[in-house]
Amino acid sequence: MIHADNIWKSYGDNVVLERINMKVEEGEFITLVGTSGCGKSTFLKMLLGIETATSGNLTLDGEPIPTEPGLDRGIVFQQYSVFPHLTVLQNLTIARAFEHSRVFARLFGVAKRNAIDEAKAMLEQVGLTAAQDRYPHELSGGMRQRLAIAQALIRKPRILLLDEPFGALDPGIRSDMHELVLSLWREHKLTVFMVTHDIKEGFYLGTRLWVFDKTRHDPQAPGAFGATITYDLPVGHVDQRLYQEIDDQLRPVQAG
Repeated sequence: MIHADNIWKSYGDNVVLERINMKVEEGEFITLVGTSGCGKSTFLKMLLGIETATSGNLTLDGEPIPTEPGLDRGIVFQQYSVFPHLTVLQNLTIARAFEHSRVFARLFGVAKRNAIDEAKAMLEQVGLTAAQDRYPHELSGGMRQRLAIAQALIRKPRILLLDEPFGALDPGIRSDMHELVLSLWREHKLTVFMVTHDIKEGFYLGTRLWVFDKTRHDPQAPGAFGATITYDLPVGHVDQRLYQEIDDQLRPVQAG
């Protein structure tokens, strides 16, 4: 489904990513871990289409990934990307309205009724039916993130991109969100890429775990080399010693 062939990404003289080679089949759940600033979020933005590779090829179904976001790719950030002046239900129906008109974002008649019914069904899936008439500031952090996920899924993407979506949530709420994401992944047959700083979360949620790290360093030119995928692990088949090695590598990140 997705193929990266020798991807490099630079900003001027600063190399962020280098020698990224991978293949991802439809339906996989990829978790990305690594130190801060090693290009995980940049890679996610390349999949979304708002960043492009400096060199190499990144393809979706054999074609170059479009250079702008599309309906086939939805994204959820750590900060809640919802409209504060709209109710929960309106936050979902407007996503459908934008598909019909990016200028007026309005629906009428049958199209409006269908969008409302679809939004209510999605709210039931993410457990927000009782909150459909509330505004985002009236919701807890976990509820706002459920709304952001519902926004991403209402447009029926094939690929869901999650950029540290649970980093600001309390442990108990994070556990609930884990079960929600796994349920939605299975039910909607999504291909998921999720950035996380929590290695345990990465191992628990993913079918594959990627570790991003720099393998080359130049003290005189810290930006000369970028990060690459140093581990590509099928979760569930990882030797405990290898898990400990990766955990030790990322411990400073977890402490931060």
